[in-house]
Amino acid sequence: MKALHFGAGNIGRGFVGVILHNAGYELVFADVAAPLIDALNSNDSYTVHEVGQDPKDITITGFSGVNSAEDKDALLAHIADADVITTAVGPTVLKIIAPTIAEGLRQRAATSDGSKGKVAVMACENAINATDGLAEAIRQEFPKVDEVAIFANTAVDRIVPDQAPGQGLDVTVENYFEWAVESTPFGDNVPDIPGVTWVDDLAPYITRKLFTVNTGHAATAYFGYNAGITKIADALADPQVRAHVEAVLAETKTLVVEKFGFAPEVQQAYIDKIIQRFLNPSLPDTVQRVGRAPLRKISRNERFIGPAAELAERRHDASALVNTVAAALRFDVPEDPESRELQEKLAAARGSREATDVLVTELTGIAPEHPLFASLSEAFAS
Repeated sequence: MKALHFGAGNIGRGFVGVILHNAGYELVFADVAAPLIDALNSNDSYTVHEVGQDPKDITITGFSGVNSAEDKDALLAHIADADVITTAVGPTVLKIIAPTIAEGLRQRAATSDGSKGKVAVMACENAINATDGLAEAIRQEFPKVDEVAIFANTAVDRIVPDQAPGQGLDVTVENYFEWAVESTPFGDNVPDIPGVTWVDDLAPYITRKLFTVNTGHAATAYFGYNAGITKIADALADPQVRAHVEAVLAETKTLVVEKFGFAPEVQQAYIDKIIQRFLNPSLPDTVQRVGRAPLRKISRNERFIGPAAELAERRHDASALVNTVAAALRFDVPEDPESRELQEKLAAARGSREATDVLVTELTGIAPEHPLFASLSEAFAS
């Protein structure tokens, strides 16, 4: 069995790759980073260090790398031959790799005698229904793709911080993970991947995860940054930062309980577990890493505006989420391109309420008539 994974970075090697390796798949990592691919092809193994309670090391073997920018023929051959295709490249990159995947799957269709079966395609991104978006982009290039591929949405959860210099291919991760995949597209032929949680309806799980884990993590980063704290664990240990984060998660709890029918005590237990994960002192995670790309994080369907808009539409309080957006606007990290762009946009609109209101809609997707707009306008103007 072969699994082709797009994105040979820390999440690919330290999360998705681990599960696929443990399931017995031959692993092929595709990436545009030549030094990383060279390292994968020059080493027989790497180690994933799980830290926290019950730490352990996992040795990963049986892998190779393909340079997706320079070795297209090899990449297309892997796409045509794979049993599983996964991604961890970032939601915005999916549309970039879609034409290549389509070309490889077209080759698969042209050469297949039907004995190999359909390839399972799963985008493992921090975005709702990311696989649906990838599938649609592939269908635009290859309309008959569903004859050779099955697309399933996923929800992924594991904290993988930036790694220490000199660590090579080794990856340090938390010792918790969840990979939930919708089973319905596979019918009676669900892939055998131990470690995956197969669910009939993914929406409650991915929404709860994004609006709890991702929302809480980024809120910790922005409030921690504003407090002058470097590490995520130290930020959440600060009483004021923790109070802000708990207020945010109380609001998203209201939404997921009302929308999906989770029992309040079940959602609270989920929140409590996540806070303990963020407090893990063994994870060298920083507020700058978690807070980077603020423009994406304050966009319409992301972790703050998404739940805040829905809460406002349901006539619930979303003030803590709006306060977090205000904190994100103060995330001024010159090394982060999105942070620089955000600060430039804010500076250009400063002093003009009209320009500020235009910027609110531009960055958050919230129109002036929306019930959330007034509070966002105040946050941007403050």
